[in-house]
Amino acid sequence: MRALPGALGLLLVGCGAAGGPKPADGAAGGYAWDLPPGFPEPVVPDDNPMTREKVELGRHLFYDERLSVTGDTACATCHEPALAFTDGLAVAEGATGQLHRRGAMSLVNVAYVSGLTWVNPLMRTLEKQAMVPLFGTEPVEMGLEGIEGAVLDALAADPVYQGLWPAAFPPEDGGDSGDGGGAFTLEQLVMALAAFERTLVSGESPYDRYLNLGDTTAMSQEARDGMALFFSERLECYHCHGTFLLSDSVAVEGAFAELYFHNTGLYNLDGQGAYPLRDQGLYEHTTLAADMGRFRAPSLRNIALTAPYMHDGSIADLDGVLDHYAAGGRTVAEGPDAGVGADSPLKSYLLRGFELTDAERAQMKAFLHSLTDEAALQDPDWQDPW
Repeated sequence: MRALPGALGLLLVGCGAAGGPKPADGAAGGYAWDLPPGFPEPVVPDDNPMTREKVELGRHLFYDERLSVTGDTACATCHEPALAFTDGLAVAEGATGQLHRRGAMSLVNVAYVSGLTWVNPLMRTLEKQAMVPLFGTEPVEMGLEGIEGAVLDALAADPVYQGLWPAAFPPEDGGDSGDGGGAFTLEQLVMALAAFERTLVSGESPYDRYLNLGDTTAMSQEARDGMALFFSERLECYHCHGTFLLSDSVAVEGAFAELYFHNTGLYNLDGQGAYPLRDQGLYEHTTLAADMGRFRAPSLRNIALTAPYMHDGSIADLDGVLDHYAAGGRTVAEGPDAGVGADSPLKSYLLRGFELTDAERAQMKAFLHSLTDEAALQDPDWQDPW
């Protein structure tokens, strides 16, 4: 796996013994991954092995609006399949209507992401991350703090869960309370959600079919020309959006997880690289001046469906994104966020700027559109079971 310069904010964390060989589907505790060509096996924690039953329980929970204080917000509210498991908003909106600082990230291929959320270097597992939207109060997302017992009781009374829950956590594995109805614990709920999210693996876009399946007709010549530009030293896109994930923060079974954060010159309020106080990126976790404005580079898979862009949704479309990188940083002409991002001393040295002809811009956009996996996003196993 390609190593990037330390100046980009490298964090190396060993995967350890998590996961390990998985038995064939149908074996006790087993799960068979149906992975696209070129995709390695995701890391799975030893204490939450994959099973079909657990995944199915997690799918029901993912779409269940009862997992919110208002009873009308599910995980899927901010992570819709048709939008590559995002919500189309600049910043996410919680169950109570509170607006967040950042946009909802795509969950497609989240099993391979080494660091979850935009900036938290310690958020490494889906099980741990699930607790944030469920119980976080700053901002409120699902708003379950203090009512989790009542919500679990409501789920336990549902005949659907009375079948799904003990199947996912059977009595012989300590998952049953003794009455045949299952324990219905918060820990189990989180484990099931994480198991479902790990199955959201997408790798059969036109780009994948061309690259890994030998389908020479999958990508247009325009898209192939855009791919050549994308992976060129002239544009430098691939340095932060390389690997099979099209991101440089990747974790796979049997390897070290790589986690990077980047300042792309989106803001430069004071000429010294300052970002708005509302969100200063990795700096908020480390308080290191060099980490001001650094965020994780998300995967570009399905990017045509996930507008608006950047951590705060401040760029509306792909043309705006190309403008930003072509300029080597964004210029905000007026208002409280005014500044010339290209002049930021804290931005990544890879953002040197470039020029695109009209034809090359069209090629780049064609390539980015070729990263959409429409078949996966319509997979029945990913849809609302209710």
